[in-house]
Amino acid sequence: MGTITPESIIQDLRYLQLLSRSFPTIADASTEIINLEAILNLPKGTEHFLTDIHGEYEAFQHVLKNASGSIKRKVNEIFGHTLRESEKKELCTLIYYPEEKLQLVKETETDLEDWYQITLNQLVKVCQNVSSKYTRSKVRKALPKEFSYIIQELLHESSIEPNKLAYINVIVSTIISTRRADDFIIAMCNLIQRLTIDSLHIVGDIYDRGPGAHIIMDTLCNYHNFDIQWGNHDILWMGAASGNEACMANVIRMSMRYANLATLEDGYGINLLPLATFAMAVYGDDPCTCFEPRTDFADAEYNEKTLRLITQMHKAIAIIQFKLEAAIIDRHPEYGMEDRKLLHRIDFARGVITIAGQEYPLRDTNLPTVDPADPYRLSEEESELMSKIHASFMNSEKLRKHMRCLFTYGSMYLVCNNNLLYHASIPLNEDGSFYRVCIGDKEYSGRSLLEKTDQLVRAAYYAEEGPNKSFAKDFVWYLWCGPHAPSFDKDKMATFERYFVDDKALAKETKGYYYQLRDRADVCDSILREFGVDPGLHSHIINGHVPVKTIKGEQPIKADGKLLVIDGGFSKAYQPETGIAGYTLVFHSHGLQLVQHEPFQSREKAIKEGLDIKSTTFIVEFSSQRMMVKDTDKGRELVAQVSDLEKLLVAYRMGFIKEGQ
Repeated sequence: MGTITPESIIQDLRYLQLLSRSFPTIADASTEIINLEAILNLPKGTEHFLTDIHGEYEAFQHVLKNASGSIKRKVNEIFGHTLRESEKKELCTLIYYPEEKLQLVKETETDLEDWYQITLNQLVKVCQNVSSKYTRSKVRKALPKEFSYIIQELLHESSIEPNKLAYINVIVSTIISTRRADDFIIAMCNLIQRLTIDSLHIVGDIYDRGPGAHIIMDTLCNYHNFDIQWGNHDILWMGAASGNEACMANVIRMSMRYANLATLEDGYGINLLPLATFAMAVYGDDPCTCFEPRTDFADAEYNEKTLRLITQMHKAIAIIQFKLEAAIIDRHPEYGMEDRKLLHRIDFARGVITIAGQEYPLRDTNLPTVDPADPYRLSEEESELMSKIHASFMNSEKLRKHMRCLFTYGSMYLVCNNNLLYHASIPLNEDGSFYRVCIGDKEYSGRSLLEKTDQLVRAAYYAEEGPNKSFAKDFVWYLWCGPHAPSFDKDKMATFERYFVDDKALAKETKGYYYQLRDRADVCDSILREFGVDPGLHSHIINGHVPVKTIKGEQPIKADGKLLVIDGGFSKAYQPETGIAGYTLVFHSHGLQLVQHEPFQSREKAIKEGLDIKSTTFIVEFSSQRMMVKDTDKGRELVAQVSDLEKLLVAYRMGFIKEGQ
């Protein structure tokens, strides 16, 4: 305890009097100091980082269940050569998928009671290991209520003690004899999963491409400790939920492009029947060849008739999207996106389009809803269709629930334990200085830019109807595809060119200077300092957004280890480019580990065949001296609390505050 003067107590007396309500006696304050000091000297909890999940819910859930291979490593450490490899694999599968694995065991196991006895003891050992770095209080809060007392007894009593061995054996045998073994095993397995990951960081892009973003959000909304740094695909959905119709059109178009209707229809109950009816009426005789969806990575299988309908719907919503986006661009010349308005550049008679002074033949010239005299005006039918789509988005209760979760636990960036997390970019100039983005009548750059965009995303959803909300809703669309948006940061999103022009060079999207300069340690140090992070304290920037093309030799670790790009291709659509199926990052008390994953086969194979994701672990940083809670952000908060409590003790002892009862 440092020197605490009467003057400092008098200065803080009002606050200390408030604190005394929670700790009314010297004994109470002393006990809390002892408790906090003990916590400060525990190893830090394991942080788990994932990014660019893109709706791949089975792979996402499996990586959570196996904690990027951490559970398998712990099982190997605990049982070593005392169990065969096949037995360790069976135990791991049980921990990942307890309900399903128990069903399979019951179909094949001849002596189920013996299996229960062995398995329960094995699970207790694993649970003791993963809970050892936490206080009893924290473990107790994680326990399922119905088994809380029993699990506490098993975790904190040693079978080595002769007097306790019979006691523990009776607990286990009674669990079996009362036919509670299945429920108890499920509870233990879920507890192991929960305790293996202390906190989860999702560095953006939960939505689009894959079939189950809504399932991922269900998982996250019920997760014990997580945060999200919004990616541009998440922001797109947030814009749609805020009422921006251009964002709605983009969301639907992406779903059609990847033949993924499950999230919209099954997940959120978005009624696509009006779009289907409109598309069949307008494009009934149109092959819509340019709008055939990508089915090579789709989970669902569609017959030829359904695929034809999806293709027509795809074209219909794309044309509507181009019109809605043009209206936003006209309202905001400061976006500098006039070049994204392309419908008026079409020569309908000749079937060509002029872009940057050069003519290109159009791959598709059947545009019956585009009026050459007023190409960006929605037809009466299109306006009616968008009104119905708008109502469907705004009335989706499940969508509201998930969006509230994104707002509550999400942000544009996060600083956590000397790591700076953001999804995509900090816009830079060529010389590495921070690019200034005009928003309204002010310019923002670096940290202020991300804080301003964070505020606008929230205003778009929560603000009262009026000019401020309308401005914010438009800006959310800019964050999806704007040239200097920190969540995108490319010169354009070449959606029109990819559909309508054969020239691939025209569809190239040039990344901002950030992506050229992020390999430099000095640039990363400058960004870290901008966000109040000391570059000398083993600090890192953690990004996603742009897949690391491992297959071409690109490395996820950049700038002498200062920056980690952990988008390795969770999305099946990216895996041919990356050659792998994603990275995850694990930050435990001994350091940082980057885990490279092979494609996940399926949940079914994981359960029936014990097929885990094949993963390769790379040590980014390792320390023989474990990082303790006192070395973390949480630890710094606890140290401040200890200091306040010590001051309260002195106030009691010097008579400034009277002890309560």
